[in-house]
Amino acid sequence: MARKSSNRIWWILGGIVVLLVAGLFVAKAAGWIGQVKPTEVEFASVKSTDIIETVSASGRVQPEVEVVLSPDVSGEITALYVEEGDSVKQGQLLLKIRPDNYESLFARAQATVNSSKANTEQSRAALAQAESRLLRAKADYDRNKKLFDDKVISAADFEQVRANYQVAQQDIEAAKANISAAQYNVKSAEASLRDAAENLRKTTIFAPVNGVISLLNVEVGERVVGTSQMAGTELMRIANLSNMEVRVNVNENDIVRVTLGDTADIDVDAYSSTGRVFKGVVTEIANTASGLTAATGATVSADAVTEFEVKVKILNESFQDLMASRGKRSYPFKPGMTASVDIITDRRPNVLSVPIAAVTTRDNKPEAQPQEPNASNDPNAPTDKDKSIKDKEPVKEVVFVDSAGVAKIREVKTGISDFENIQVTSGLKAGEQIVAGPFIVVSKRLKDGDKIIKKAPEAKKDGPDSKENNN
Repeated sequence: MARKSSNRIWWILGGIVVLLVAGLFVAKAAGWIGQVKPTEVEFASVKSTDIIETVSASGRVQPEVEVVLSPDVSGEITALYVEEGDSVKQGQLLLKIRPDNYESLFARAQATVNSSKANTEQSRAALAQAESRLLRAKADYDRNKKLFDDKVISAADFEQVRANYQVAQQDIEAAKANISAAQYNVKSAEASLRDAAENLRKTTIFAPVNGVISLLNVEVGERVVGTSQMAGTELMRIANLSNMEVRVNVNENDIVRVTLGDTADIDVDAYSSTGRVFKGVVTEIANTASGLTAATGATVSADAVTEFEVKVKILNESFQDLMASRGKRSYPFKPGMTASVDIITDRRPNVLSVPIAAVTTRDNKPEAQPQEPNASNDPNAPTDKDKSIKDKEPVKEVVFVDSAGVAKIREVKTGISDFENIQVTSGLKAGEQIVAGPFIVVSKRLKDGDKIIKKAPEAKKDGPDSKENNN
């Protein structure tokens, strides 16, 4: 009896083993086990689209022309005729600086001129007297020379007369020199008078251009320093607020694509809530990077990003409606407003393109293989020089094409790109299905020949009151 039970147990165990083995063969044949799990990916079709290449940068709105006014003379402000925001015309009186000291200097310089002219007249009178003395000395000399020749007077007397005649001649030269010196003194005094008059004139400051007082830094009674002594006090700024521009810094990698005349879309932060986008055009590109020292051309900091200033004019026609609604004394833009600029550097209509995330790079290096012990003795084995040349080969741009659920790598050539798509110039045809994501899968993990499957859409998370809605 015990023997029959033992045989029955062995038959049961054998049957179970047979069933397990058969189940494994069936599962493997059906692909339930032993198969690599396909990689979940996102697909996209190769299609024709319009691609607009842009360079983005941010900066501040500034007037195209802004004049900084500083006084030429120092003193106290006694009158101020404008306020910040006022419109002014060229030649309009803006402010006055106390002129007392400069009036005194002007009067003193004028007196010096008169005194110098008087000295000149005295020198002329002295010359006339010297000429009269010369005539008399010459007559004495001529008369005594005849007497000396006739042996009437002694040689000593004649020498005295001749000396007097020579002294009279020298007096003439001295008188002429005095007149020249007096004339130079007059010119010097007149120059000082003009300088004093100019300084007196500079105590009254007028508007040099038409515009708006965009900044006012002084008040009545405040003392200011003139530019003739040092940097000078900034009194105010006059700007033409109807002609504005955005000054942005563009990275050195992007500046080579920006050219004069490029159009731009300008988003001013103050109008972002309205969705208003203004139009602009590139009017100026800096030739020297921002932050370079003038002497050496080196950056102030070695870690500083190399950027170039670009000026983008805001086209007046893009904000004329705002000007009309605000009136003549109000302008839509104020100096210092923050703005973002998208400079359109290239435009390609109806070109073959794919999503940017679909294009990745792969190098030509084969996967590392374990080296056999005698591989170094093989004369056909690649040398270190061959390996270094192989390493220097440029990486290639590739996409993964869907071929019946299998990813096939294909090399492509690309052109310009925008924020979403990139142009494909060769390697693909319209309508082909390619792998477009996820980014980490395309760029790092996916390989040629891997099985792929469409990624299931993520389930939407229920809101806090979803149960209530279901109920």
